[in-house]
Amino acid sequence: MLVSERPGQHSLSRLLSLAWPLIASQSILTGQIVLDRVFLSRSDTDSVGAGMSAVMLFWMFVSLFQYTANYATTFVAQYTGAGRSEEIGPMIGQALWFSTISGIGFIALVPFAGPIVELVGHEESLQIQETTYFRWLCSAALPFLITAAGTSFYAGRGDTRSVLLINVVGLTVNSFWAYTLINGLLGFPRLGITGAGIATLLGGWASAGTVLVMLLHPSNVRKFRNGYGWSFDSRRLGLLLYFGLPQGISTAVEMAAFSLFLLFIGRISAADLSATSIACTLNLVAYLPMLGVGQAVEVLVGQCLGENDSEKASRYTWTGSTVAIGYTLVIAFAYVLIPNWLAAPFATQDDGVRWAEVSERIPLLLRFVAAYCLFDSVQIVLGFALRGAGDTRFVTVVTLCFAFPFMVFPSWAAWRFNLGMHTAWACASLYVILLSVLLFRRFQAGHWKTMRLISGRDQTNRSQWKSSDL
Repeated sequence: MLVSERPGQHSLSRLLSLAWPLIASQSILTGQIVLDRVFLSRSDTDSVGAGMSAVMLFWMFVSLFQYTANYATTFVAQYTGAGRSEEIGPMIGQALWFSTISGIGFIALVPFAGPIVELVGHEESLQIQETTYFRWLCSAALPFLITAAGTSFYAGRGDTRSVLLINVVGLTVNSFWAYTLINGLLGFPRLGITGAGIATLLGGWASAGTVLVMLLHPSNVRKFRNGYGWSFDSRRLGLLLYFGLPQGISTAVEMAAFSLFLLFIGRISAADLSATSIACTLNLVAYLPMLGVGQAVEVLVGQCLGENDSEKASRYTWTGSTVAIGYTLVIAFAYVLIPNWLAAPFATQDDGVRWAEVSERIPLLLRFVAAYCLFDSVQIVLGFALRGAGDTRFVTVVTLCFAFPFMVFPSWAAWRFNLGMHTAWACASLYVILLSVLLFRRFQAGHWKTMRLISGRDQTNRSQWKSSDL
């Protein structure tokens, strides 16, 4: 780190003011899944497993489209930094067009939910519930994607509290109707996992409706050309896909790799899968705050490059890295020093023998988590910084090259050749370490400092991008 790039008090306060609502928003999205899981556990044990399986399957598909639409955040950030607010609305409009078309495509998948779920290979009784929930999730993809596109307008301008408000509305509606419909309250029949699906759809539309109303506020219409500037524009949409699709692909590939990693761990033994699930859940304590910091860095880098101030963008990135590493160090020590205490809330009271088998595996897994989460903090922040500059293809190429070789193939080999889950975990940890090293070298090389999504009035500088940039 250069002396001129060391974190300053102003950059730290600015970063944290943007990051905490994004951290809270990520926690809310996770909280929706957790709350549904809690409510379903009181209704039917099988529904919990079916619900989580359907969610994993759904997000593996939808993440490609969500992160592509959400890349409008970086365009908005660079337009904001350049003082070209009148171009923000038209770009948000293209993100909304993409989200609407993609969401309708997911609705078309509803009749095929059964055959898709069958590919997972679970027992028939579980497949019935998985299919039911997956249908409702596909129906909810449209409002989810609209929300992802709409919140880009606020995140890219640094108004992350509005992003939090939109997500709070969705969580509130989802929680109320999930509790009501799953348990059959207020005169409704007891719907179980169907109720959870309906609640997810209602919560999704609550968030989407809120963001659309906010976008069409008269002040936003006048200043940013929201509404009347949303006409279909193939050139702008092409630019969004050119830069945003690589981000969506890398996220979807990682989701698929992680899902297959869990699948093969589960085939090794049920205890290994339970211990792995608990370790991954505890990892969220480190991961979600880092994700919020990374998203804040992406916005700040985009705004700084819009101002043509790459040095300030670099300072914000190192500030974010310092914050992420410092926080993660504390959490990593906790993983190593008090693993059993952290795992205690997951203990099952009705099967002490089974829990003993699971709990003895957790301390070693949390040591793996402690080791790789330090590198994870670096790769998350630097990855978002590169995306803020528009350098999405490099991150995608690295993910495509290494995610499956380090996460999927070793976990398959661990199951097929009885190598133990520790082999799979070690290779997955190496993947995170390798990713952090490559992104660090990419960031240090400084190519991103000359990259811009925008150049000239109402033009985006795609011509500067060459294959050598990879």
